[in-house]
Amino acid sequence: MNLQQMEKSNTRLEDKNYLEVEVLRPVYSAYTALKQLRLPKIGNGTVKEESLIDTFTTEEIRKYIAPKENRIGKINFYGTEKIYNTIGHACVLMKKELEEYMDYDIGSYCKDDWNLAQKLMVNGCDPLPRRRCLTRASKVYQKPYPINESLWKLPDDRNVRWGNYQCRNFGCLSGKNPKRGYTKCIGCFEMEKEKLKWVTKTSLQVDFLIRDVLAIKPGQIRIGLDYGVGTGTFAARMRELNVTIVSTALNLGAPFNEIIALRGLIPLYATLNQRLPFFDNTMDLIHTTGFLDGWIDLLLMDFIIFDWDRVLRPGGLLWIDRFFCNKKDMEDYTYMFQQLRYKKHKWVIAPKSQQQVYLSAVLEKPPRAI
Repeated sequence: MNLQQMEKSNTRLEDKNYLEVEVLRPVYSAYTALKQLRLPKIGNGTVKEESLIDTFTTEEIRKYIAPKENRIGKINFYGTEKIYNTIGHACVLMKKELEEYMDYDIGSYCKDDWNLAQKLMVNGCDPLPRRRCLTRASKVYQKPYPINESLWKLPDDRNVRWGNYQCRNFGCLSGKNPKRGYTKCIGCFEMEKEKLKWVTKTSLQVDFLIRDVLAIKPGQIRIGLDYGVGTGTFAARMRELNVTIVSTALNLGAPFNEIIALRGLIPLYATLNQRLPFFDNTMDLIHTTGFLDGWIDLLLMDFIIFDWDRVLRPGGLLWIDRFFCNKKDMEDYTYMFQQLRYKKHKWVIAPKSQQQVYLSAVLEKPPRAI
């Protein structure tokens, strides 16, 4: 192909892109918007209330949230005639961002936009709709380390897509680096420091050891949830003791989900907005640290604590680890934890600073046999 032919080909491609972006998409958006117009009913003269589907113009969103009837025309094993896909109610408030997120070519590669997805989630557009595009992975992905190595070894840098982070490798995430890009659990990417947590005594009374907590219910703690911000170290220590822990994680400035998974542990990509995806009375243990502190609204805290209570089994343990708040607010927060009348196995309040205090506790859910 000579230079003249190449220039002509490039011009055609530019014309095609212009036609698609500047002409066809706006025309299609206007067309779908016109289809949504409702006329008053003749009978009562009122306008029919628009459904959620009519909020959006992007066809892929409309297809997703439209009810899906069973192909056989009968009741399915769920006991329903249709399947209703769900999205968070705040998606309506973030229509522009959601439509950007759902703007893709079916079957092609998704954009590298997990940060947009997380922005939607933490602002209440949660759950997000499913997408019909292919998730991008690192171009040089390496096989993970075997489990006997992975628990206490930083993963290979090549196994993470670093494009939306300030750092470009795990070494950069050191707590000593002021440009690491995250503020929670500083130092939790340093494995030598992480190895000391929950197994080595400190000078603080609020630091409980795993072996002491498990001794409260010997042999009875088998599965649980770590509700906080971290790199999976609590779950790693519990795995060594044959306890399976699921760790909640958000990628708040660093690849928390990736490192938990690459260590051979289970990350649960979840926000404060959503109900825990576990059935009632199933967890032996809920451990919380570094996430729910004195910034949280009391009403939101109330809903979260009752959700923890829902999934904890009778006799299960709630381990509150280094919760902190201003001294003047501690009475309000301690009431939140005590209102469910759990049995206190451990309860320690200690100063964090002149203005703030720590609370650590291990509480047991009562039977409530009814």
